[in-house]
Amino acid sequence: MSANTLAYAGADDRRRQVDATDVILTGDRPSGPLHLGHYAGSLRSRLDLQGRCAQTLLIADLQALTDSSGNAAHVARHVPEVALDYLAVGIDPVQTTIAVQSRLSALAELTVLYLNLVTVARLERNPTVKAEVELRGFERDMPAGSCVIR
Repeated sequence: MSANTLAYAGADDRRRQVDATDVILTGDRPSGPLHLGHYAGSLRSRLDLQGRCAQTLLIADLQALTDSSGNAAHVARHVPEVALDYLAVGIDPVQTTIAVQSRLSALAELTVLYLNLVTVARLERNPTVKAEVELRGFERDMPAGSCVIR
């Protein structure tokens, strides 16, 4: 499966077919294979939402690098695996956009703009960032990407 197939451009068509207010962006970090917990926790609801809203599933490979720093090959190996897992549970790429984070240059551009608008103090107050810092024991030695790619 090619990266171009994963970043299928039919999202605009799907948005026109459903109520434009019903838009969902969710996804998974390709840090390992998906498992039954993913199905019970999120994949089942994603299947239910298919066709009822404009849904994009993001394979968050750049975000996974914050968990697997120094092991980009490990993350890259799991990108197609996660995509195939989506298809195996019934995610239909005609109804749901499947995108790979690193293939979406607009996200990198938005991140640069974000970094110029948001202060470090604000990032440190973010509950998600605070939870990640505590979970990983980073304290002040956390990778900067942990603050901004959440």
